[in-house]
Amino acid sequence: MAVKRATAEKKKVAKDDRYVCETCGLVVSVDEVCGCVDVCDIICCDQPMKRKEVKAKATKK
Repeated sequence: MAVKRATAEKKKVAKDDRYVCETCGLVVSVDEVCGCVDVCDIICCDQPMKRKEVKAKATKK
């Protein structure tokens, strides 16, 4: 039986994006985008990893 993917629009992977595995906690940082497809899933523990929002660093004045 075929598994249907969610129809929610996915963002393209970009340099410095971070992804986290909700099962084991592994964090992946994108250093270089492959460019082979528009959108791809980064898989860990047999589950797609979730994009982790990175907070902007505060600058000292």
